Amino acid sequence: MEFKSFNLKEFEQSSGQTRKRKAQELDAICQSTGFLLLSGHQVSPKLIDAQWNVVSSFFASDDKTKKEVKVPYAGYPYGWIGPNQEALAASKGKKTPPDLKESFNGGPPTVPKGISDPRAYEFCYQPTLWPEIEGFQESWRAYYAEMERLAERLMAAFAEALGLESTFFKPYISHPISALRALFYPATIAAAKVGQQRAGAHTDYGSLTILLPQPGSTGLQIFNENRWITVPTMQDCFVINIGDLMALWTSNRWVSTLHRVVAEPNQPARQSLAYFHQPDWDAKITPIKDPEKKESVVSGPYLMEKFKSTNLAN
Repeated sequence: MEFKSFNLKEFEQSSGQTRKRKAQELDAICQSTGFLLLSGHQVSPKLIDAQWNVVSSFFASDDKTKKEVKVPYAGYPYGWIGPNQEALAASKGKKTPPDLKESFNGGPPTVPKGISDPRAYEFCYQPTLWPEIEGFQESWRAYYAEMERLAERLMAAFAEALGLESTFFKPYISHPISALRALFYPATIAAAKVGQQRAGAHTDYGSLTILLPQPGSTGLQIFNENRWITVPTMQDCFVINIGDLMALWTSNRWVSTLHRVVAEPNQPARQSLAYFHQPDWDAKITPIKDPEKKESVVSGPYLMEKFKSTNLAN
């Protein structure tokens, strides 16, 4: 199969029938695979390079540096999660050996007031634990902010693709509880354990994911047409995929596609940056075309339970 690309800048600068056609093309991609290659994103290469540099420095650092920012207890969302601590397939109810990866995770930079559910502050708005690496916090915050802006642009494009006003999703993402993950997959030598992957087969939980694979790397696969298909890594492109909440929002018109990072013998080390866009903690996600359905979920509690299900320390 051919992976479709979408040029966001061209869409935003278009009008009339051209804009309508491009919106329909986006709708078709989200219906067929839920994955697209995003060009025209206008994210600065300098900002991306700075993020790669600090993330690479962190994963190359010694155990002492990493352990200083290790998540302090099971279920704490931000900081370093070491090897053998997660199994993403568990979010789909499948028991597997732990994923062959480690990660550094960061959350929203600001804490809004007035959320009635105290779990929001206990979970999503906990402080990010910053490593003692020069420039790390500054580069991470700059990249997070840029992903937040890009997500807003994508949500506006998604609204038009669904035949809605471009501002439809805006009330749901005034204080999103999005997370940014830097992922490191160590080099493999022998075959993995039975059922073990670098990242087990799962769907993402939120509205959309903005993934930046390491240039030249491979391993991300989606399950489509009853087979696993490798997602290409394209120069100057992000990989965008639909999450479970967007599938619910669209009454499964758009698909949240099962995907994994496959483990094979003799793979080189691999890194990626994944920004998981999640609506506000208290956003009630209800099918747009059929609001009477009882499938509604509340964004924050839903995310918290999904996250905890994958943590093997629980």
